[in-house]
Amino acid sequence: MCGDQEGVSVAHKASDEIGARPARRRGSVLRRAGLAVSLGITAMLVSGCSIDNVWLRFGWPSGVTPQAHRMRELWTWSVVAALIMGVLVWGLTFWTVIFHRKKKDSPEFPRQTGYNVPLELSYTAIPFVIIAVLFYFTVVVQNYVHEKVDNPDVVVDVTAFQWNWKFGYRDVDLKNGFTYNGVDTVREDANQEQLQGYAEQTNEHGREQPGPVHGRPENDILSFLHYNKIETVGTSTEVPILVLPTGKVIEFQLAAADVIHAFWVPEFLFKRDVMPNPKENNSDNVFQISEIDREGAFVGRCAEMCGTFHSMMNFEVRAVTPEKFESYIKARESGMTNAAALDSIGESPVATSTQPFNTDRTVKTDTTESK
Repeated sequence: MCGDQEGVSVAHKASDEIGARPARRRGSVLRRAGLAVSLGITAMLVSGCSIDNVWLRFGWPSGVTPQAHRMRELWTWSVVAALIMGVLVWGLTFWTVIFHRKKKDSPEFPRQTGYNVPLELSYTAIPFVIIAVLFYFTVVVQNYVHEKVDNPDVVVDVTAFQWNWKFGYRDVDLKNGFTYNGVDTVREDANQEQLQGYAEQTNEHGREQPGPVHGRPENDILSFLHYNKIETVGTSTEVPILVLPTGKVIEFQLAAADVIHAFWVPEFLFKRDVMPNPKENNSDNVFQISEIDREGAFVGRCAEMCGTFHSMMNFEVRAVTPEKFESYIKARESGMTNAAALDSIGESPVATSTQPFNTDRTVKTDTTESK
């Protein structure tokens, strides 16, 4: 009897070892596959492959400002992290489905992993660590994008209206001896005088004259708008071109003359809502870019639904060398139009990245009779 029991025990042990071998073999294969995938991803990321590679941008433009590059890099690494986690989760899911499905000889109640404190702490802590890391780098990049310096090289007034744009140069200092103050003090002072005169008016009862808009005069409602000596105003037949120098700090001051718009240049990888009455609406209507790092024509758009022709409310940023930009400002000062000034510095006088919109509201119908 004792010998029989020992024989059965040995047989069971041998059977368990034989059954365990495929499991160990599967585990070894999975570990090797996981290691190969990890090494492949690491090799791709640390190799000479540029992070500006079209495959690593995941649909984003390359960008033409330092702020744009930082945001694109944040996007790239966030997507890479998400893909790694996705591959891990899906890999574990399929591994469980394939190798841990119920078999005919499986016990009715499989081994449980509940109350495994190290495991539960791991899958609770790891997501928090991932979120904390993403939050940290998001805040760092956001602070860099929102950073403003004193005395930028160029200050641009941007005014949005249905359904076009007005650009003006408020201040220019190229740090090469060329400076330009573009504030139209005549129009701004006249506006303030008109407001003062309106405030002093009284009605037939000797009381202060109420304004047409919630008791305020119309000029007061639009008193936040700026006026410049050099202005480029878009029309339905001409796309407004904002000429800017490369390699210079540029500040944009945004305001809307009617409804809410949005200033968006895809190659800046940045969008900012353009609000009427920015102060009253608690809107930060000023942002800066450290530089535009290359010459070129970059389309800009309104990214806030603002009415009938919202989709056609485009403009163009034309980046030129500081020398060309100085010549352009001097040409505009002499009275040249925007197109003529661009032509004088060897640039296309019309937009090359977009085109004017068609204002025809007539419904087009097919008048041909079907045969």
